[in-house]
Amino acid sequence: MGSSKQYAFEGTSPKTDENARVSHESTLVGDVRIEANASVWPGAVLRGDVGPVIIGERSHVGDNATIHASVIGERVMIGHGAVLNDAAVENGALVGFNATINSHVTVGAGSIVASGTTVPEGYEIPPESFVRGVPAEVTPLSETTIDPEAIFEEHSSGSYTNLAERHEELFE
Repeated sequence: MGSSKQYAFEGTSPKTDENARVSHESTLVGDVRIEANASVWPGAVLRGDVGPVIIGERSHVGDNATIHASVIGERVMIGHGAVLNDAAVENGALVGFNATINSHVTVGAGSIVASGTTVPEGYEIPPESFVRGVPAEVTPLSETTIDPEAIFEEHSSGSYTNLAERHEELFE
């Protein structure tokens, strides 16, 4: 476990599982919980001041991502520079680089939100969907030529768990 910048807020302090990897260059504020084998990379900001931030087991939060009052399931990939505000991302989903997930959005299990996508407030994205565009357009993965297994294999949370273990200097 890294020694990130951690700040209590109104009596609540971040809690990190001993098997999670949290970069010392990340910032955790308030009600933040990071579960086993999750990784939080440099520059990420997780702010649990108006609601909890939960990062599920084996999930990955990429460099410079900002997560505010959101719940992230297990085996979820949050790409570099993504912004999530008061959202829920269900198990096995992938949120691409620089995607923006606005308030009261649920990203269904196994869905893919493409890089640069903006998901407007209040969207309910069904499981196994492909989401892209500004504003977001939702298509069932089964109606695309996308091979989700290949994408998840290439960007799996397991590969980032392994990479985090190899980057000792970021997580000491």
